[in-house]
Amino acid sequence: MTNSQKLNGTVALVTGASSGIGEATALALAEQGAAVAIAARRRDRIDALAARITDAGGTALAIEADVSAQDQAQALVEKTVSDLGRLDTLVNNAGVMLLGPAVGAPLEEWERMLGVNVAGLLYCAHAAVPYLLKAAEDSPRQVADMVNISSVAGRVARSGSGVYNLTKHGVGAFSESLRQEVAGRHVRVSLVEPGAVATELVSHNRPEIREAMAGRDDFEKMEPEDIAETIAFVVTRPWRVAINEVLIRPTEQER
Repeated sequence: MTNSQKLNGTVALVTGASSGIGEATALALAEQGAAVAIAARRRDRIDALAARITDAGGTALAIEADVSAQDQAQALVEKTVSDLGRLDTLVNNAGVMLLGPAVGAPLEEWERMLGVNVAGLLYCAHAAVPYLLKAAEDSPRQVADMVNISSVAGRVARSGSGVYNLTKHGVGAFSESLRQEVAGRHVRVSLVEPGAVATELVSHNRPEIREAMAGRDDFEKMEPEDIAETIAFVVTRPWRVAINEVLIRPTEQER
């Protein structure tokens, strides 16, 4: 630990931490001194990530969980608090992006996006808010944070991504409403909206959709570390500063 670690003594929970933005964010928060609970469905990935954090001198707790299941999301938050002692920061990062025409779309893809992107985020938020409020009351930092990962798709609708747009617009609306509700109690709710990032997100689509998307966004994409650095900046501000919303696009991305 160094004196520059602004999250010493705090606990952060990051969902969707097995790859991409979640993995990079867990590392970034650990570097700032936070004990980090890392959650995802792929046990081998989060175990490896926890080992990287502990080998570097940090504290990490790997929890296998599917946030779209209410009981697992609740248990995830409870285990974080019981094992690590508190919860100061929640990063709701778990999400899926299943694109393609609405006409003839497999209904299970829509249900999966609603389950992870909306219900999963709500389940984790509902379970975490009481602990975040308590942390804001007793922390020397005088603040706690919820960071909800949305997307540029939460601002700009595009053909072929209607239900993904719906989920991310919903995340933005919920975040702003909750922000207003808990702001006076020193819980900051921040919305981070990345544009194109080089992650596994696109690989979850059907082969014909991936083929149709090939070359559509022909520009230099951001790296997960770019978003993680932004999240770390958001949650390390003094208690009097709340960064409510950050839209981050690659330099060459037009929309």
